[in-house]
Amino acid sequence: MRTCQRVFHDNPDGILMELWIPITIFAAFMQNARSALQKHLKGRLTTLGATYVRFLYATPFALAYLAGLHLVGGLPLPAPNQTFLIYVAFGGVSQIAFTFLLLWLFSFRNFAAGTTFSKTEVVQIAVLGFLVLGDTLTLASGAAILLAAFGVVVLSAAQTNVTLATLLTSLTEKSTLIGLASGAFLGASVVFFRGAALSLDYPGFLMAAGFTLAMALIFQTVIMGLYLAWQEPATLKAVVVHWRWSMAVGVTGMLASVGWFTAFTLENASYVRAVGQIELIFTFAASIFFFREKTNGKEVLGILLVAAGIILLILTR
Repeated sequence: MRTCQRVFHDNPDGILMELWIPITIFAAFMQNARSALQKHLKGRLTTLGATYVRFLYATPFALAYLAGLHLVGGLPLPAPNQTFLIYVAFGGVSQIAFTFLLLWLFSFRNFAAGTTFSKTEVVQIAVLGFLVLGDTLTLASGAAILLAAFGVVVLSAAQTNVTLATLLTSLTEKSTLIGLASGAFLGASVVFFRGAALSLDYPGFLMAAGFTLAMALIFQTVIMGLYLAWQEPATLKAVVVHWRWSMAVGVTGMLASVGWFTAFTLENASYVRAVGQIELIFTFAASIFFFREKTNGKEVLGILLVAAGIILLILTR
C-alpha cells in the first residue's frame, strides 16, 4: 500500500491544522457520554449486544450526516478506490478484533494487568502510523505522547490495584499478551481509518472523514450483525427491543466518531489519540464532583501526567 500524505496543507494560516484539537476534545466528551449510556445498556444486553448498538444505531445518523454534507453542503461524494476499500476493511476488522480481545481478556481471573497494558494503544498508534502511513513525530511530541501514555498506565494500574512489580512479572502471561494485542488492534483501526480517509485524495476534510465513517460503520454493522445472527440471535433481537436507549448510544457514538474521524483526517493519529486521553480527565472529574467518589494519590498522579502530556503535545507540535 502506498504511503499516504496529508492533502489539507493548502491553508496558509494553519487554521485547519489546529482545528483538530477542539474537534478531538469534542470527540472525547461524546465518547464519554456514549460509554456511560453503554454501561446503562449492559444491564439489558450482553456485552456484545451493548457493543453492537454503537455500530447499528450510529449508521443511519452517519448516513444522514453524509447526505447533509452532499445535499446541503454541496460537497460531491468521493470516488472510493481499491486502497480505500482495503483500509476500511482492515480498520473495521481491527476494531472488531479489539472488542473481541477485550471481552476475552475480562474472562481471565488476572485480567487487571492485561487491561493496563491494553491502554498503551497511543504508543502503538505512533509506531503503526509510521510503518503504514509514514507519519512521523518530533522528539518533543514523542516525549509528550510517552508521558501521556505513562499517565494512562499509572491511572489504570491505580484503579485496578496493580503494582509495578505485578506489571513486570506478568509480561509473559497470556492475559498480558491479549491486553497488548487488543491495544494493537485498536491502534491499527485508528491508523487504517486515517489511511482510508487520506487515500481518497479528496480536497475537503469533512467529506473525506464523513464518507470514511459511513462506509466503516456499514461494514462493521453487517459483519457483527451476521456474527450475532449466527451465534447470539437472542441478543440481536434484544438490540431491537431496547431501541430507545440504543438510539441514544447511536447518536452519541456517531457524534464521537464524526469527531474522531475528522481529527484523524486532519492530523497524525497518535497526536489525536494522545489529546483524546482528556476523556479520562472528564471521567475523573465527574467521579469526584458529581458522584463524590474517593480517589487515591496514584490516580491523581496518573491524571496529572496525562494532563501534562496533553499540554506538552499541544505546545510543542
